[in-house]
Amino acid sequence: MKKNSLAVVVLALTLASCYNQERNCTDYKTGKFEFVQEIDGQEKKSVFERTENLQIETFDGKTDTASVRWVNDCEFVLQKLHPKNMQEKKAIGMKILTTSDKGYTFEYAFVGDAKKQRGTVTKIE
Repeated sequence: MKKNSLAVVVLALTLASCYNQERNCTDYKTGKFEFVQEIDGQEKKSVFERTENLQIETFDGKTDTASVRWVNDCEFVLQKLHPKNMQEKKAIGMKILTTSDKGYTFEYAFVGDAKKQRGTVTKIE
């Protein structure tokens, strides 16, 4: 019985290690996107447009612009161009984890911060 269980576990691990989810990150380097998140129990929507070098985002009626520096096809760094305080001066590292035909899942954190958060973005144009 133990041999059969071990064989099943080894087979499952072998199959799982062969599975590589395809990421088409270059499909999301530019375009218009929507990000929905929950803040204080309310759903908030952010809409942003990204070019190769800039990201213009509108959130809660306010528009901000950030520079975009691509580290590789799936990772980039955002830096606000006109920060209003020390917190806004901090760069944000973004990493696209998975992609689909509608958008992507990503993780993000202030550069140098180990506490990462996740989100999902939908491409709207």
